[in-house]
Amino acid sequence: MAILKVNNLYKSFGKLDVIKDISFSVKKGEVLAIIGPSGSGKSTLLRCINQLERIDKGQIEVCGDRMIDSSENGKVIYSDNELLRKIRLNIGLVFQSFNLFPHFSVIKNVMDAPIHVLKQDRKTAEQNALSLLEKMGLSEKANNYPFELSGGQQQRVSIARALALNPQILFFDEPTSALDPELTGEILKVIKELAKEKMTMVIVTHEMAFARDVADNVIFMDEGKIVEQGRPCDLFDNTANERTKAFLKRYNER
Repeated sequence: MAILKVNNLYKSFGKLDVIKDISFSVKKGEVLAIIGPSGSGKSTLLRCINQLERIDKGQIEVCGDRMIDSSENGKVIYSDNELLRKIRLNIGLVFQSFNLFPHFSVIKNVMDAPIHVLKQDRKTAEQNALSLLEKMGLSEKANNYPFELSGGQQQRVSIARALALNPQILFFDEPTSALDPELTGEILKVIKELAKEKMTMVIVTHEMAFARDVADNVIFMDEGKIVEQGRPCDLFDNTANERTKAFLKRYNER
């Protein structure tokens, strides 16, 4: 069953068309990697699905709930606020820049949303937060503050915070772009473990080897469009598309 469906999606900023007729779906337990050059619309696509940007046209469905109710006279009509809130709770997003609250301790960063959004009692939220921090290898950092952590540790806290809301699907927007190569390995290891646990994920990444290893399917975007999508072995090793070949060649030469 498809846990995420995106159909004929369009998004522009003024006269600049950023997303052009994008369609794809993700099944429960699958990992989708989205690759492509900078400026191809990858991050904007994630922001549209996560309701951080409003689309101009198309359909988005999460866990069977339609984010867009209808389109009339060329105008998109979103579903009611209650349904949109339900959809948001089924989605987790990990940003490339961590976005932790600097004045909160690590454990408070993780347990704050479950208390205020899910209305969990403090004891339950704290127990769950400690369990997630242990899973991220950060038990001993629970009472530290973000400025006391490395970039890789901060990103692992961000992942724990996203998981604390128990989302059905987790999105990563270039989660290693702000990290050096050594710290990048820490985050990729965490994501690979989540993939083994069959966490449904959509990952925008510039790590080609990682995308090949962890993804069930890969989308290659360029200039706001899907150029090619398919299994990693087909896209990375057997593509007949010249644009895909040119993009991958540049990465292989690095």
